[in-house]
Amino acid sequence: MKPQIPAAAEKIIGRLCEQGYEAYLVGGCVRDMLLGREPEDWDITTSAEPAQVKAVFRRTVDTGIQHGTVTVMMGKEGYEVTTFRIDGDYTDGRHPDSVTFTPDLIEDLKRRDFTINAMAYNRERGLVDAFGGQKDLEHGVIRCVGAARERFTEDALRILRAIRFSAQLGFDVEETTYEAIKDIAPNLVHVSRERVQVELTKLLTSPLPGCMRLVYETGISPWVSKAFHRIPEVSGDVCFEIPPSIPARKSLRWAAFMRKCTPKEAAEVLKGLKLDNDTIYRTKLLVQWIGTSVCGEPAADALEPAEALAERFKSELRGQLLAKKAQIRRVMSQMEPELFDDLLTMKLCLIETCPPAADCLREVCRLRDEIRLSGDCIGLKTLAVTGDDLIRAGMKPGKEVGILLKQFLEMVLEAPEKNTKEYLLSQLPAVRDV
Repeated sequence: MKPQIPAAAEKIIGRLCEQGYEAYLVGGCVRDMLLGREPEDWDITTSAEPAQVKAVFRRTVDTGIQHGTVTVMMGKEGYEVTTFRIDGDYTDGRHPDSVTFTPDLIEDLKRRDFTINAMAYNRERGLVDAFGGQKDLEHGVIRCVGAARERFTEDALRILRAIRFSAQLGFDVEETTYEAIKDIAPNLVHVSRERVQVELTKLLTSPLPGCMRLVYETGISPWVSKAFHRIPEVSGDVCFEIPPSIPARKSLRWAAFMRKCTPKEAAEVLKGLKLDNDTIYRTKLLVQWIGTSVCGEPAADALEPAEALAERFKSELRGQLLAKKAQIRRVMSQMEPELFDDLLTMKLCLIETCPPAADCLREVCRLRDEIRLSGDCIGLKTLAVTGDDLIRAGMKPGKEVGILLKQFLEMVLEAPEKNTKEYLLSQLPAVRDV
């Protein structure tokens, strides 16, 4: 292994070793280097205790000093440096009650969750792999370090991490580890919903989002939430059929997973998992529209036979779509531009195996582009008149002003050439009489 390690991480390890301490890269960065992937984080473990680490480096932050972690600042980048440690009992099923520092690297690696995450490396000693992590990487296996039941009893979040790594790496969960997940699943009640959500979101945005099925097959789902557990009851197995071609953004993947739910049901799931309001809003809107035709194109998961659809597309759908730009503008007016694009992207990904249906949606995309290129009005912000214009034209301030603006918007959605101040104000008496 000749990895490209950041110079700053090499410098931290080198300076600690110069002072007589041991220091290694550890955990996920070592795993990713062996897999030929670019690590997201470069964690370092050392025999130096926190006070000793702080004495070696000028700029440090006490990010988790009670657990032995100090962040060493190198320029604008921070690197977590954690002392070799042995964890005490986990009475809350999530965090160790205490930690004891140790000079023994192997004791530190022994406390980690999976063999593929329990390896260390520095250039002088090379790879330290006491638990067969490299072999498990080669065979594509997720296996606990030591006794699986003990690892999961210590920290129940690890049961979700096992499935998440399976989805991210395309690995199988080793049998003893899999059985322990089923046994320890109820302990997930000890884990905050925010941490559960992070793991589920990482799973859904992985290359294999269909691995969400394992969350249900292992009996984890009832301990996530009642609303989450009910999703397959509402959707059937289609909820696990999430094309990896759907962009790996959380609102799109959550919407694909819950596309057979109602918007209210989807929002209940996400609120229970403490997702941010923006994601809830976007997911709810996508769920609302994903099974609805924008303007006559086939809806996802409700396709007629491909041969019949192909014939109908040739004979009538293309003409219908060309005549329905007004309907496309109406749908575009109900959401932000990027959300409308996400909606069409999701629809295309969900029907990509049916070329005639995909052709219909590509026609919708072409018409969308025409609408944007023409600068058609699709919202009140681009309407040629404002509330102030109406008041200056003689209207009294009040809710009637807003009602009229919406009527004018509907008018120009149907006929965008009418979106001029002169024309709309000329229609004011007629519209007010409606």
